[in-house]
Amino acid sequence: MEAIVIDLEQERKEILKRYRKLLRTAKPFLKDNDAKLIKKAFNTSVEAHKEMRRRSGEPYIYHPLAVAQIVVEEIGLGTTGIVSALLHDVVEDTDMTIDDIERLFSKKVAQIIDGLTKISGKFEYGSSQQAENFRKMLLTLSDDVRVILIKLADRLHNMRTLDSMPRDKQLKIASETIFIYAPLAHRLGLYAIKSELEDLYLKYAEPDAYRAVARKLRETKSARDRFIARFTEPIEHDLNEAGFKYVIKGRPKSIYSIWNKMRKQNKPFEEIYDLFAIRIILDSPSEFEREKALCWQAYSIVTDHYKPNPDRLKDWISTPRANGYQSLHSTVMSKTGQWVEVQVRTVRMDEIAEKGYAAHWKYKGNSTTVRGNIEMWINQVRETLENGLGDKTAAIEFLDEFRSNLFTEEVFVFTPKGELKVLQRGATALDFAFDIHSEVGARCMAAKVGGTLVPISYVLNNGDQVEIITSNKQKPNEDWLRIVVTSKARGRIKEYLKEESRRYETDGRQMAEKKLKTLGIEVNYEVINQLRAFFECKTPTDFFYRIGKGYIQLDELKKFKKYKEAKDRKTKISTDEVTDGKAFTKLLKKIHGDQADSDTLLIGEDMDKIDYKLAACCNPIAGDDVFGFVTINEGIKIHRTTCPNAVELMSKHGNRVIKAKWKSQKEEAFLAGLRITGTDRMGLVNDVTRIISNELHINMRGITIDTKDGVFEGDIRLYVQDTKHLDMLINKLDRVDGVFKVQRFDANLNIIS
Repeated sequence: MEAIVIDLEQERKEILKRYRKLLRTAKPFLKDNDAKLIKKAFNTSVEAHKEMRRRSGEPYIYHPLAVAQIVVEEIGLGTTGIVSALLHDVVEDTDMTIDDIERLFSKKVAQIIDGLTKISGKFEYGSSQQAENFRKMLLTLSDDVRVILIKLADRLHNMRTLDSMPRDKQLKIASETIFIYAPLAHRLGLYAIKSELEDLYLKYAEPDAYRAVARKLRETKSARDRFIARFTEPIEHDLNEAGFKYVIKGRPKSIYSIWNKMRKQNKPFEEIYDLFAIRIILDSPSEFEREKALCWQAYSIVTDHYKPNPDRLKDWISTPRANGYQSLHSTVMSKTGQWVEVQVRTVRMDEIAEKGYAAHWKYKGNSTTVRGNIEMWINQVRETLENGLGDKTAAIEFLDEFRSNLFTEEVFVFTPKGELKVLQRGATALDFAFDIHSEVGARCMAAKVGGTLVPISYVLNNGDQVEIITSNKQKPNEDWLRIVVTSKARGRIKEYLKEESRRYETDGRQMAEKKLKTLGIEVNYEVINQLRAFFECKTPTDFFYRIGKGYIQLDELKKFKKYKEAKDRKTKISTDEVTDGKAFTKLLKKIHGDQADSDTLLIGEDMDKIDYKLAACCNPIAGDDVFGFVTINEGIKIHRTTCPNAVELMSKHGNRVIKAKWKSQKEEAFLAGLRITGTDRMGLVNDVTRIISNELHINMRGITIDTKDGVFEGDIRLYVQDTKHLDMLINKLDRVDGVFKVQRFDANLNIIS
């Protein structure tokens, strides 16, 4: 007993230590009653969470304290932000209510906590609880951006402490992070947090890839440091001569961005040339024009010593990115033949680049333009919300629409009068028309760019001067949704189409219900969702609309009836009634009893008892890291954790993810693909096929070979037992003379690892 008391005393001391650290960090900007308010929030949170512990076994209060520390130290929020961070979980996890928070603190704090509190209660079958919660949180964005900033701090701490969570939860939380939170952090200019969230996603989603890149970075650190010192020496000399006050940082790109480049460019670590960037941070006066001149002067010193790549100069100072980011970027050639990215910015620009939205408020006056960009984006979000995306039926559509708003690349174009418009990269003349005014967009017939007539689908380029041509006879149609990329345009077009759609949807619902009745099928939520999935519609509304439009003929409902009857006759345990991961886990425990892994679908062993399929989108084979997904209409599907669809499935429907692992009792053959590239030589194909057929006795299903200008490329489809079997084959083929690279690809011929 005594040992526990000592532990509790130790924990109490640790809690106070962390609380005092929070106060020390916040002290520089506390006013009047602020310290008392923070103390009150801390005591309220300690009391509310006193019986609770995190999964790691630590006292729960460590979490709100850590979130508050991130909020003040890494984001730069003030007292209201700290108080809200300390209290962010009390309404969701304890008996306290929003009214209690308002009574004890303020209406503003209560509003922020409400935005951070998940929606409780039962959700309709087929809807996404995660999407509903994202929407509730994001709907508060236009009222108070602090809701999102605290949520990002909360997510960052959860990702930093993800080790204690089970594997399926790790995958779900990591997927949500890369799907919505990292792009959101980027959009709000929180570059440091965005990079860490991406790295932590990779650490849990693809641990082997993460460890491999991290190891390579460690191994090359001393050589990199020496290179940076040699590279910056002449620059430092000239900056000193010119009387600059500055700091030079040489920092490697994040693990995630290096891995992403390796994947996209299909290259090993050693061939990624811009592994790091040199950042020159100038201490400068606060006048914007003076800042700009100093940055260009420093850039000029860099190019005195190193030749710049003319295609890689980016001036984000004159035209800041939509998230307020400002910097000069250039890629220059070093004396050793390596390209090096050089960034030049001031201390103010650097803090805004790292801390984003919150940092703007530190700098009065001169950052009005920059701050205006983010305000403009928040106004766009507000418009998106007002364009019918707040209604109950469209949570997933809302999430997709919002994500499309988190674009990272912009295009800068001008009106005929020379006014600058910033749109997302890929925007068309039709997007531009809607950006000017909804009515201009709705009547847009064509456009003129630089005096030349172009169609509404014309994709805008930087510097285009665009004039919109309208006609009163023109009106939006469904094809327009394929032309536009901006939320504003999509929202407005949907508004115009909605009235017409409602009529078709109502007609379609009546027609479908009548036909299903004659077929003897009772119409309920489950049946409607099965119909939606069977006819590959995104939502039930979409299904009824397509019936009303005649895209789906009523006679086709007979096919659905046959399919449903065949499914109902199956002898395996039916998963039709199972709507989420929890229900399925209960079913598994009933089947497995008390054995180990009772909550896990054992692929191979459970085949006779449970209806599941291997997903065609990623073609998993024994040994792959996998998860199960409860579909609405097709039983359980097994996906690789690296599947192209994994992130979206886990982000939108994490409640339908289940644990799965290979436990096959019998030898099975899985179809896999290998892509081999190398230099063409006599006998190469013979050597490759000899290893596959004679040495490893592997059956080939097909082989296609292409040689051009001395380069050999072959795609081989073959049957393997598991990933070990495949790895052994890859290693043997790698050693064949002339073979440059061997890669696995899936059945759809997309390279995936």
